[in-house]
Amino acid sequence: MLRAEKDTDIKLISEKLAKAKGAFVVDFKGIKVEQVTTLRKKLHAIESEMKVVRNTLAKRAFKDHPAFGSAFESTMTGTNAIVFAFNEVVGVAKTLSDFAKDVEALKIKTGIMDGEALDSKKITFLATLPGKDQLRSQFLCLLKEPSARIARVMNEYATKNGAPATTADAAPQA
Repeated sequence: MLRAEKDTDIKLISEKLAKAKGAFVVDFKGIKVEQVTTLRKKLHAIESEMKVVRNTLAKRAFKDHPAFGSAFESTMTGTNAIVFAFNEVVGVAKTLSDFAKDVEALKIKTGIMDGEALDSKKITFLATLPGKDQLRSQFLCLLKEPSARIARVMNEYATKNGAPATTADAAPQA
C-alpha cells in the first residue's frame, strides 16, 4: 500500500469519526461475504456504515479524535471493522446485537456514544432499549390518552342525561 493511499484511508476514517454520533469496533473474522453484505445493507438502512480498517491506520486516525482513541486503542488487534453510527446509535447497537445472535462469528468488541466508552454489557443493554421511532409513538400515545379519556367521559355524561351517544361511524342527518 502506497503512502498516499494510507494517508487517504487515515483521512477517510478521521472524517467518518468526526461525523459519527457513535461507533463500534467489531471482529468479523469467520463471517461469509454474503453475511457481511447483508449486515452492510441493514446498517445502510439505518444511516450507518461499516468500514474494514487496518489497525495501524485506524490508530493514526484516532490521534485526531482522543475520545475514540482512548476507547478503541486497546481493542484494535486482529481483524476489525468500525461501524459508524451517523444518526441513531441505539438502532445500530440493536442491529449489531441482533445480527451477532444470528451470526455467532461477529463479535462486538467495544463502542463509544456521546464520548463515553461502552463495553459489551453496556452495548447489550443499549440494544434492549426502544428505538427513536418507538419512543416517539409511545410519547404520542401518552399525549393522546388524557384527551381521549375526557371525550369518553363527556360522551358518557351526555348519554346519561338523555342525549344520543355520538359515534364516529354515524352518518350526518339531513
